[in-house]
Amino acid sequence: MNPSSRRRFLCQSAVVVGLGSLSTSAWAAEASDAEVPFARITCDGRYPGHLQGICIDDAGHLYWPFTTELVKTDAQGKIVKKIPVASHHGDLCFADGKIYVAVNLGQFNKPAGSADSWVYVYDAETLKELDRVATPEVVHGAGGMSVRDGRFYVVGGLPPEVEENYVYEYDGNLKFSRRHVIDSKYTLMGIQSANYHDGCWWFGCYGKPAELIKTDDDFQMLGRWKYDCSLGVVGIAPGKFLIGRNTRNQEGHEGFVVPAVADEKSGLRDVG
Repeated sequence: MNPSSRRRFLCQSAVVVGLGSLSTSAWAAEASDAEVPFARITCDGRYPGHLQGICIDDAGHLYWPFTTELVKTDAQGKIVKKIPVASHHGDLCFADGKIYVAVNLGQFNKPAGSADSWVYVYDAETLKELDRVATPEVVHGAGGMSVRDGRFYVVGGLPPEVEENYVYEYDGNLKFSRRHVIDSKYTLMGIQSANYHDGCWWFGCYGKPAELIKTDDDFQMLGRWKYDCSLGVVGIAPGKFLIGRNTRNQEGHEGFVVPAVADEKSGLRDVG
């Protein structure tokens, strides 16, 4: 395979990563760390709000929503573009040259009527805002989203003592389809991040400690572990993931990703 064809091959593979439905084809054996490194990557800069999620486009760029700023970097974390955005921009996904972000302009984790849930759509190349689509079905506040087979799935907040979580499904035009129920029992503030990978859904939740929920493709529970992927989870190869993390000092919040692998005992496990 010549270098040009190889780059195209890797980028096409990364599209599937961004869509959250990575193929288990042999591309991973040929993948170069120059495209999407399976390693810690730190986003340049510090920000007033903490990291809310991560996604990857078809050229290996990473996208980092810091609550009130949306940042695009290269695969090494160097800033390509950043823009101010409305609070609260949450977890996000890439599809067809666009970035889709779960946004709540109201309150989280309250009974129906307090949230103001949306999906904001941006051009992945320029970060120009293209559309805003109301998602009032996400009644406890839209906080995260992913995409699978051309359909979008939004997750979000949860009032205390509600003993199940919800996933809201939309078609490719963001028209509401149905609500899925996960028999997860209560998780603190609902679900924060989502990704479909290796034939399963992976959901990151807050908590002390934070938690990971794994379901099958029909949202039936497969496991719940004490593992922190509440600030972003994206599959990059069979059994391999990048996990969003955040640190803070007096200058603000810094976002980074760490490599992780699937683990039968802990759901996911950091490596490196």
